[in-house]
Amino acid sequence: MIPELWTCIFSALFFYVHGAKLPEPEVKIEVLYKPFLCHRKSKYGDILLVHYEGFLESNGTMFHSSHQHGDKNPVWFTLGIHEVIKGWDKGLQGMCAGEKRKLTVPPALAYGKEGKGKIPPESTLIFDIEIIEIRNGPRSHESFQEMDLNDDWKLSKAEVKEYLRKEFERHGYAPNDTHHEVMVEDIFQKEDEDNDGFISAREFTYKHDEL
Repeated sequence: MIPELWTCIFSALFFYVHGAKLPEPEVKIEVLYKPFLCHRKSKYGDILLVHYEGFLESNGTMFHSSHQHGDKNPVWFTLGIHEVIKGWDKGLQGMCAGEKRKLTVPPALAYGKEGKGKIPPESTLIFDIEIIEIRNGPRSHESFQEMDLNDDWKLSKAEVKEYLRKEFERHGYAPNDTHHEVMVEDIFQKEDEDNDGFISAREFTYKHDEL
């Protein structure tokens, strides 16, 4: 057995025996454009509006474009809570509105061994991404104050439901009372730690492990 292979095996055994994790692959980031003025930079918990195009590194095939596919609108997501692939959560931190980046994402931070749709297993992906807008995420004090309609420093189910209704309308979706009620019940089940029927400022802004 060649020495290099022994080295790899011993390294893997060392990490396994000692309970350590192998270093996670990194995202390669290339800044394509950055605006002269930057009033805020993206961080975990922010809600981002982006346009993007995705390509397979292996042959340059485009597998999706928000400009060309679907409703051709940019997409919203919350950074850092696994709504998107790990490569995006890592590679879109510290960006300005209007900034464009090229991300080269290894399989472990994309769709891994399974692949997805047009993306084969173990594919390295390339994304050209532009941030259109950055908004306060659901864990910010600003969002809490926006939801707290009577300024009593706690959120009732009615206040959360009203906030969801406004958000749906702002993004062009028709309000759905039944759907909103289900969402509110799910939110309170997870966030109302003392089961008093309200979400306090502390319960709202506390960063849970899953986030």
